[in-house]
Amino acid sequence: MPNEAIPLVDRKAVKYHIIAGFTFFYVSLFAGLLYALQLSRYYPFPGVELLSPGRIRMLHTNGVAYGFLFNLFIAAMHWIIPRLTGKPMLSRVLSHLIFWAWQGIVGATAVGLMTGHAQAIEWGETPVWIDPVVVVGAALLIVNSATPILKVAKRKLYVTLWYFSAMMVWLPLTYVMGNFVPQYFVPGAGGAAVTGLYIHDLVGLTVTPLGWGMMYYFVPVILKRPIWSHTLSLVGFWGLAFFYPLNGVHHFFWSPIPMYAQYGAVMSTIAVEIVVFTVIVNFFMTIRGQTDLLRSNIPLRWFYTGMIFYFTTCFQCAFHTTLTLQKIIHFSDWVPGHAHLVMLGVFGFWLIGMTEYLWPRLVGNEMYSRKLSVAAYWLSTGGLFVMFLDLLVAGVAQGYLWMNLAQWEKSIVLSMPFWHIRTFAGTGIVIGILLFGYNLWMTAKNPGTRTAESGPASGRKAADDNAEEAPSAASSQAS
Repeated sequence: MPNEAIPLVDRKAVKYHIIAGFTFFYVSLFAGLLYALQLSRYYPFPGVELLSPGRIRMLHTNGVAYGFLFNLFIAAMHWIIPRLTGKPMLSRVLSHLIFWAWQGIVGATAVGLMTGHAQAIEWGETPVWIDPVVVVGAALLIVNSATPILKVAKRKLYVTLWYFSAMMVWLPLTYVMGNFVPQYFVPGAGGAAVTGLYIHDLVGLTVTPLGWGMMYYFVPVILKRPIWSHTLSLVGFWGLAFFYPLNGVHHFFWSPIPMYAQYGAVMSTIAVEIVVFTVIVNFFMTIRGQTDLLRSNIPLRWFYTGMIFYFTTCFQCAFHTTLTLQKIIHFSDWVPGHAHLVMLGVFGFWLIGMTEYLWPRLVGNEMYSRKLSVAAYWLSTGGLFVMFLDLLVAGVAQGYLWMNLAQWEKSIVLSMPFWHIRTFAGTGIVIGILLFGYNLWMTAKNPGTRTAESGPASGRKAADDNAEEAPSAASSQAS
């Protein structure tokens, strides 16, 4: 039992990261909506350099990745790691230092991007003077998070901790490789190959292990049953580790990068789809017999919708990384459609579901309105799905025009109706997430509806902090 004077979970750190993450999320959403308006010829700030569409686009992508996703993943680590290890993070002071440092990094990155100091590296646009600070911040996060895991390393570790531990190894390697090597050491086609490796490893070896690890924790906890197959959880882990680093070159097909590297990227990307299939099967077999919970349990609904979208994106990826299909969809709207589905529809939905689950436990109240929760889910899901299909069709149409050497202006005229639909669908997403945020705010503000989980909030906190709320299954552990 942990010392009762020192609660196991630093709830303030979890809460602060969620609040900061959604703050940056709203900035990013409105930046994306502004960019969509520019494509629809309704941009409200024409000629304003600081608000030029190119800079707004980088604010949108970096805000989602580093402001929203990483803040909430850090919140997840602060909630999950102490519960699975029975040990608190190394230092609460360090946790709060990391929180403020990370918000400063994301804020400074936004200022740097808007003032024209971006690096010419996709997903690595962070200004060069911020990169060393990011590396130091990542190192502090790793030290703070790895310490409780190392303290219990002699016993069997649940698969979530496998994923989190691997991420801590891969994160600094990936970030240093992507932001320093092409910029200072390897120019030209070689630098492009490294950049492709960075783009994909940032998702596959940082965001993905955090997302999968989080799902291996929350789904069994909510369902109150162990994960279906320990073997499949290990196949997913080792398959990710082996195949994902080989995918990066598929971002640069038909480039001067050697063809053997491009062919290797095709095969490894298809192999990753098989790995993802094992993970998806594991989760759907876990909920077998309890699928009615998807009607009543909103967090599970977000989680399993994200899993369906995950299978969809990876299945799509297995096709569009073939050189045959690349001839058609390369540089088209197919690509942002794919990216939106995986970053928002998968990892974003998982984190929103996590927030729906954790927020009542953090503030001590029931969610203010189930109707708002349901409306937020359907508006976000419907808007994203329409946007995905819209950009998918637009990409194919654009690609065939370009293949037939049509005038560029014709592809613009053809794309305009699709871009209008994109703006409409994006508006639905923004409204949905705004409703979700309003629900969170009213939940924290309204003290009249305590959760039924353990009575008053103070009693529940004590019970939660002194209990190891972990998926109970020896079959889901790994030595």
